[in-house]
Amino acid sequence: MGNYKDPDFQQRKDAAAAAKKGLLQKFVAAAEDPKNAQRQAERVAINEARLIRKTEREAARLKHETELAEELATAAKREAHARHEAEKVATLLAGQNAEREAAIIADKKAERDARYAARKAAKKARLRGY
Repeated sequence: MGNYKDPDFQQRKDAAAAAKKGLLQKFVAAAEDPKNAQRQAERVAINEARLIRKTEREAARLKHETELAEELATAAKREAHARHEAEKVATLLAGQNAEREAAIIADKKAERDARYAARKAAKKARLRGY
């Protein structure tokens, strides 16, 4: 059973062409609309401002990284200088400790030699009977 309003091929073709033409006119009208042009201009302006802010942030980041690198370099120099000073102090203290140890050893040797001489003198005195 067919529909009594069954369009033939030509009518369907004309309807499709009219629909396409209507859509095309709609898009042409939308493209020529000043509101769309204004929105597009706003989008372009926003995008340009975004790019400017991005480059400013990048420049600030690079400046910050440069400052950090300089601070790290100065800190490394200070640390190297402090380490060098500490090594000098440690060397000086080691020399002083070595001198002190040598003096202590010399004193102990002198005391030991004095005891030995006293023992030897006491032994001579005992042997001679004085």
